[in-house]
Amino acid sequence: MTQNDLPALPPFFDRYINLAPQGDLLDALKQTRSFDSLINAQTLIQLGDRRYAHGKWSATDTLQHIIDTERIMAYRALRIARNDKTPLPGFDENAFADCTNAADRTVADLYGEYSAQRDSTIRLFSSFTDAMLLRTGTASNTAISTLALGFVCVGHAMHHANVLRERYLPLLA
Repeated sequence: MTQNDLPALPPFFDRYINLAPQGDLLDALKQTRSFDSLINAQTLIQLGDRRYAHGKWSATDTLQHIIDTERIMAYRALRIARNDKTPLPGFDENAFADCTNAADRTVADLYGEYSAQRDSTIRLFSSFTDAMLLRTGTASNTAISTLALGFVCVGHAMHHANVLRERYLPLLA
């Protein structure tokens, strides 16, 4: 299924969905299966713990955030696909970031975790029927479909890869 099949473009999440490649969701997920397809691992290694501004995350913090967020979006998608009508809460990404050990992990380890999570996400979305993909529920006080959550996974990773390129790469110059 594609973005054209979305019942509605949910506010806030639309900024991620619009970044995802046009076309089939599973193709988009597979195109970004490796974070290296979005930004070279060597670049993140070179960035180390640099931050583009005080209080901002490091590159490894950002990658851990992408992984955490994809896990949460996949969980939300599972609940909605299974027709669970319970409103799903938001999460505080900064509180999550404060409680990780991303600074103590290697870029290779984080890239491996990203790939494992993306493979799991692909398997999950591959298991959904069209009816499951079109089901809607509530997450973060927003009506959203299972399909939209899949595109959020793709676009969210792309968004942060863009931030890394735009704001972090100049730190290497």
